[in-house]
Amino acid sequence: MKLRDIYAQPGLTRSVEFFPPKTPKGDADLFREVEVLKAFNPAFCSVTYGAGGSTREKTVELVTKLHDELGLETMCHLTVVGQSRDDVRAVLEKLKAAGIENLIALAGDPPPGITEWAAHSDGFHHSAELVSEAAAHNCFSIAVAGFPEVHPRAESREADLRYLKKKVDAGADAVITQLFFDNDDYYRYVEDARRVGVNVPIVPGVLAIQSTAQTRRFTALCKSKIPPRLEAMLVKVENDDAAALEMGIDYATEQCEGLIRFGVPGIHFYSLNKSRSVMAIAKNLSLATLA
Repeated sequence: MKLRDIYAQPGLTRSVEFFPPKTPKGDADLFREVEVLKAFNPAFCSVTYGAGGSTREKTVELVTKLHDELGLETMCHLTVVGQSRDDVRAVLEKLKAAGIENLIALAGDPPPGITEWAAHSDGFHHSAELVSEAAAHNCFSIAVAGFPEVHPRAESREADLRYLKKKVDAGADAVITQLFFDNDDYYRYVEDARRVGVNVPIVPGVLAIQSTAQTRRFTALCKSKIPPRLEAMLVKVENDDAAALEMGIDYATEQCEGLIRFGVPGIHFYSLNKSRSVMAIAKNLSLATLA
C-alpha cells in the first residue's frame, strides 16, 4: 500500500525505522527484533541509506527482504549525495521491479570524514529534484524529511519552509520529521508549514533514548537541541545505560501522548534496530491493535 493511501486511513499510523546491519549476525539479530515488532502492527517499515549512499545495495536488499519474506510494507530511503543521476535511476528501477512502492527522498549525509555537503558531479543537487525524478516513474509514493528545528544548512526558517513546500509541490505525499525532544518545536513547525501551503501529512519522528552518550552524539550530528528538563534527566543517568533506556521510554511515551492529543496522523519510531523501547511505548500508550 502506498504512503498516500496509508495516511488516508483513519486512526494513528505507526511506522518503524531500521538501518542495515554490517554483519550476518547483525542481520539475524535485526530479523528477530522485527518479528517482535510485527506485534506492534506497523503500517510500514523504513530502511536507511547510510552516509554518502554507503549502504545502497544493502538497503535495497533489506527493504525487499522485509517486504517479500516478512510481509511488511516498506519504505526505502534514497539520497542525492554521493550518487550520479544514473545511480539513482538504477535504484529506482530496482525498487520498481521488486514491487516497492514507497520511498523517502533525502539530500543525505556526506561520507565519513567529509564535513561539507556536496552534490555528485553528475548527480542531483537537491532532494526536490529527486522527488521529481521518482514521481516521474508513476509508481512510487514519496515522503520527504521535515526539520522542526530548521535544517542545519538552511539560510533561515522561512527559507527552509519554502523549500519544504517545493519538495511537496514536486510530488511528495508526506513529510516525516527528524527527531526532536521538545514537542513545541513540532507544533510550531506544523503551523508554519500549513501557513506556507504544505497540506500533506506531517509525521513526527520519535527517538526513545537508549544512552546519554548516544543521545548527545545524535543531537550533535543533526543539530537538534536537548531541552533543559531532558538535560537534567540525562545527567542523572550519564553512566547507567539501563536507567537511560527506561528514562527514554518514559520520556518518549510522554512525547507521544502530547503528539496524539495534538492530532498527529502517525508516529515514526527511530528504533535503532531494537524492539524493546518501541514495544514498551506501545504498551504505555495502550494502542488498540497491539498484540
